[in-house]
Amino acid sequence: MDFEFSPKVRELRERLLAFMDEHVYPNEALFFRQVEEGDRWEPPRMLAGLKARAKEAGLWNLFLPKEYGQFSAGLTTLEYAPLAEIMGRVLWSSEVFNCSAPDTGNMEVLARYGNEAQQEQWLLPLLQGEIRSAFAMTEPDVASSDATNVQTSILRDDDDYIVNGHKWYISGACNNHTKIMIVMGKTDVDNDNRYQQQSMILVPVDTEGVKIVRPMRVYGFDDAPEGHAEVIFDNVRVPVSNLLLGEGRGFEIAQGRLGPGRIHHCMRLVGLAQRALEAMCVRAENRVAFGKPLSKQQSVREDIARSACEIEQARLLTLKAASRMDDGSNKAAKDLIAMIKIVAPSMACTVIDRAIQIHGAAGVSQDFFLSHAYAAARSIRLADGPDQVHMMQLGRNLAAATTNI
Repeated sequence: MDFEFSPKVRELRERLLAFMDEHVYPNEALFFRQVEEGDRWEPPRMLAGLKARAKEAGLWNLFLPKEYGQFSAGLTTLEYAPLAEIMGRVLWSSEVFNCSAPDTGNMEVLARYGNEAQQEQWLLPLLQGEIRSAFAMTEPDVASSDATNVQTSILRDDDDYIVNGHKWYISGACNNHTKIMIVMGKTDVDNDNRYQQQSMILVPVDTEGVKIVRPMRVYGFDDAPEGHAEVIFDNVRVPVSNLLLGEGRGFEIAQGRLGPGRIHHCMRLVGLAQRALEAMCVRAENRVAFGKPLSKQQSVREDIARSACEIEQARLLTLKAASRMDDGSNKAAKDLIAMIKIVAPSMACTVIDRAIQIHGAAGVSQDFFLSHAYAAARSIRLADGPDQVHMMQLGRNLAAATTNI
């Protein structure tokens, strides 16, 4: 298994690193300051300029696998991994390159499952970065980790579907530029096959009956201007043509979407943890306690060493999962995707927590990126399936495979 960067990836990586150094890190604080100064759900003024520069630099839509032809930057999942890691070092920087969730997953859904009209109306503006999107699956009244529990209804009425339901933590739905949501609900609640009860449908945000109730917070952060909204669908009527793929195909679409989404989260978390480790090392060298730098303290050295080992383990497992996806499919890589989804968020939480500890009171302050990074990493232990679900399914698969030997 060869994880060496190809010449194409090396060149892209160098350009991306240079872009981050010149345009992203110097504007990291400005991003949050501009969010605080104006409409919190309007992207900061500086973001449009950075996006234009990223397009000009050819650092745009890097995430979409090469099999999507005209829509793609021509990279494999394995080739994209080190680039996603770099973008993941700053919480908001993936959007600069049009590589941020939930848009990435939604674009893949539209590219893979959307018809020509749906692609023309929604995919092309997303690919150009002209609009944002949201994915509405999680519900407050049921355990959404078991998607068969989803209660939102999508019922046929002549040439329309009527959507009724209650969702929350719908990332992106607060953003003023979000124009479309992919909504998962049930079209056939009486189907004997509980995995064919669900469907996905495109719901424009400005449709009558779509109510953005409030932004949900994550450890006190509202993550403006993206936000994580509570949303009510009250007799929302959309055309039958807005249905994706067909009735009862919701689980099929979800599995196609969530595989790449999970591994993208892990790629970014490796980058975030790596940055926390680097901050930890700088702090340890420059901070003096009990008459000597923290880096002379054995416990601090051990934290640094353990963190480096754990990041590299997660990085290599992520690359292996990406390689398996390229060689086979989401299904072929499902066990490795589950492994990395279990490993990477916990690893990132652990490493960032050590960095916070070494920074002392400053680590939990707004003066460093660490507290916000920890909140983001901790939330990924729930996003796209909580740890326990992945462990349950992975354990079941491994046990069954061993029994069949």
